[in-house]
Amino acid sequence: MDINQQKEQFSYAYIYAVASTPGYSFQIAAKPLDFDGIDIILAGGSGGGIIRYPRLELQVKCTSLDLVSNDIIRYPLPLKNYNELRVENVQTPRILAIVVVPDNPDNWLTQSRQELCLRYCGYWVSLRGQPPTQNQTSVTISIPQQNIFNVEDLKTLMQRIEAGEIL
Repeated sequence: MDINQQKEQFSYAYIYAVASTPGYSFQIAAKPLDFDGIDIILAGGSGGGIIRYPRLELQVKCTSLDLVSNDIIRYPLPLKNYNELRVENVQTPRILAIVVVPDNPDNWLTQSRQELCLRYCGYWVSLRGQPPTQNQTSVTISIPQQNIFNVEDLKTLMQRIEAGEIL
């Protein structure tokens, strides 16, 4: 497996670990959705809000580049992905998730009898409603470092979707 495939699989494992903790279902998107910029679909919740059983679609990227500057993560997102994530006329909310890992795959995971540690961290941002760009190949996305893709943020996102909020 080449390094890009390893990064993809590791990022999926990270998202799966976060999503399974509060009990959300995790599904790798079928190829037709992948062509539309969707890698993973998360679903679940209590079903007691305006939206029953909320769903969230994710475009997932993984990098070992040092992207942090002034508490902002700057990621060069391919233009195709930017355009797929900024659309407003989609039924299911979409976010971009960036999983940052060490350069060396041997350092991505440590394990003992007491813990399984995935390094480093995932971050998320909604690009819904962002303006078109004149760029031809990529758009540098700014993600606040406080937007950690963790259990609490995911629960909050799903509750907002369940309440009918637009992300």
